Amino acid sequence: MMEDFCKVLGYDFKNINYLKIALTHSSYANERKGEIVCNERQEFLGDSVLSIVVSDYIFKHCPELPEGELTKLRASLVCEKTLAEYARSIDLGKHLLLSHGESKNGGRTRSSILADAFESVIAAIYLDGGIENARKFILRFVVKDIKNHKAKTFSDYKTKLQEIVQKNPEERISYVLTGESGPDHDKHFTVEVHLNSNVVGRGGGRSKKEAEQQAAREALELMGY
Repeated sequence: MMEDFCKVLGYDFKNINYLKIALTHSSYANERKGEIVCNERQEFLGDSVLSIVVSDYIFKHCPELPEGELTKLRASLVCEKTLAEYARSIDLGKHLLLSHGESKNGGRTRSSILADAFESVIAAIYLDGGIENARKFILRFVVKDIKNHKAKTFSDYKTKLQEIVQKNPEERISYVLTGESGPDHDKHFTVEVHLNSNVVGRGGGRSKKEAEQQAAREALELMGY
């Protein structure tokens, strides 16, 4: 059973005890009066590993996001709700060691328990195989959510600006490409957003669309939104 779960995790443990600890809830350990170790200490470590891996990834791959947006994005990725969803996607609850009472009361589906166990699994992989294996495991879950967040954020900038401008029928928004640099595989574009004939925002990005969105974001900030 443990071998099957390792396949789901995509990682082969050299010391399977780390995984056993990750799956051991405090209620189960308490029932056995301290004979075995619960996952709380590993959860503490896993939380830190998760935070540094996510922070490093979004810092490097989301250069267009200001500090405030990076903070919000990281928070959305490491919160209990999100981690519980990741845990459910690999059926983590089925493998948890819970006390009879905790299991009977729905512990295998409780978000707090699942999120804690998921962080403890991260720590187990980190302790057994190092940061790169932990990074590979974490990014398997978070990259898709990061891309979805960026797409939603970008959509919001231009849409919000257009909605504001449309309140005044005589106003017109246009986007003007002002610069393009770099080789084909690493292009950088700069764009201005014009309100009638006035420049109200500038932005840059790896695509024209991304640059336009950043220009719209700057325009919104200038307007106080």
